[in-house]
Parts: sequence; structure tokens; C-alpha cells
Amino acid sequence: MALHKIKDFDPDYSQHFEDRDVKGMDLYAAEEKIGSVDDILVDDNGQIRYLVINTGVWILGKKVLLPIGRASIDYNKKRVYGQNLTKAQVEALPELTDDMTVDYDHEERVRGVYRSAMPAKQAPETGTKTMPQTSEPMLGVEDGYLASEGYVYDRDTYSHDKEPDLYAMNEDNHPSFKLYEERLVAGKQRQKTGDAVISKRIETETAQASVPIEKERVVIERVPASGVTAVAPGEATFQAGEVSRMDVYEEVPEFHKEAFVREEVRVNKVVDKETATAQEQIRREELDVNVDVRPAGTDGKL
Repeated sequence: MALHKIKDFDPDYSQHFEDRDVKGMDLYAAEEKIGSVDDILVDDNGQIRYLVINTGVWILGKKVLLPIGRASIDYNKKRVYGQNLTKAQVEALPELTDDMTVDYDHEERVRGVYRSAMPAKQAPETGTKTMPQTSEPMLGVEDGYLASEGYVYDRDTYSHDKEPDLYAMNEDNHPSFKLYEERLVAGKQRQKTGDAVISKRIETETAQASVPIEKERVVIERVPASGVTAVAPGEATFQAGEVSRMDVYEEVPEFHKEAFVREEVRVNKVVDKETATAQEQIRREELDVNVDVRPAGTDGKL
């Protein structure tokens, strides 16, 4: 099962924790301050599995994983205690960097270190003691791994719930814990989907215009005299250079171009509204309470 930083799993997780967020709390081993809590790792169901601890007092800058079952939280003092945590364990634990993904192999190395500090226990299935603890997972039946609780597992069958010593949320150590549920949150964001570019261009065509014009011309008409009538002596004066003057006009066409407004173009935007609907499967955690009531004096036999 994959692990996630709690803020990646639930960006609003701090609202559920209210004033009980352990991120940023001081980390103690016994009464010695050794660092702080940097982050929380949860599984796909939102169950807290590890605290990411910065052990800078012991080993400068080294971040390692502390299983939640090995942590004790004092909300009044704003402290997290690593139960039986030693400097030797921190030195043996694999370092966790910000860009790393915690996979199964990394977890196995972490589990091996913490199991090595656990006393031998009676294996539930066999009734015999488990194999001596080492800093690495131990090979067992059919090349599977043998956990501290005595069950055999491999990469595909391992479950955090099988090792309550490492991952159980002990009520004495954690007076309260959170049940998560997923909610389908609808939101919207404004994004650009295109643009409209409106411009003008010039179209050229040949236009023809006509205007009627008038031109004057001189018409000379010579009319012969009827009959022959003599002119009285002295009346006919012959004189050279006599001129008859008449002004002659004509109209000259004039053509020019004028610009005028043909039409106006108005550009604006309108908003079309629609409702977007999404459907998703959401999860939530519920409590299962198993109560085993046995009558007194029956030694558990009904």
C-alpha cells in the first residue's frame, strides 16, 4: 500500500487536527530533546503509519521514519516522544530525503531496525518464540519474511495491521485520533480558452462616375441680302479692323474622392452560463468495536 505525505493526501488536514497537529512538535527520547517532527505519512486509507522525524541534535540533518506505534504524543507540552528510540537506531535507519518515495523496500529496512530492539515474543500461530531479531528482515517459511509477531509475509501479502507494536495507535500514547473521510469538493478556475482579433483591411475596386457638361461654340451664319438696294452716298464707310467680340464658355468636369462612415462595428463579450457536474467514489473511515464479554467464574467458557 502506497504512503503519502498527509498534506498531499488531504490539503486541508490541519482543519481536522485543529490544535493537535504534531507537525513541528519537538521530538524527545526520554527527556532529551533530539529534534522535531517534520511530516506525517498516511496510507491509501488515511491511516497514520509514520512520523518523519528530524534528528538534527543527534545526527545533523538526518531525517528518518518513526512508526506511529513507537511514538507517544503529549499535546499539553507539544512534544512527541520516541519510545525506546536510541541514537544507534537512528544511525542504522535509512535516511529519508525530500525527493524520495517511501516504497516497500525502504519500509522493510525501517522495520528491520525497530524489530531488532524488540524482545522475543510468543508467535501467535506456533506458540514458540520467534527467531532472534536482527536489523534486517528475516527469511522464513517458503522464502517469505518472518515478522516480529510470528507470521510469514512477502511483498504482496504484508499488512501494517499485522504489526501493532509498530503501527497501532495505542490509546495511552495517543489520547485522540482522527477518522478521515473524503468529500467531493466542487470548485472552478478561470482559464483562457481563446481570443478574438478584430481588424480592418482595405478593399480596392474601380468606381465610375459621370457628370454632364456644357460647352459653348460660336456659330457664324452668313445670310445673302435679298434684292439690290443702293446705299446712300456717304453711308457706306469702309473701315478695316472692325471686330465683333463674344465670350465663349465651356464646363470642365471635376472628380475627387470623399470618405464617409459606411457602418459602425461594436465589439463586446457575453457570458454563457452552464452547470458542470462530476461524480466520484468517496471514502470515509468508520469505527468497528468488538466487545468480548465473558461471564465471571466461567474461565471464558459458556
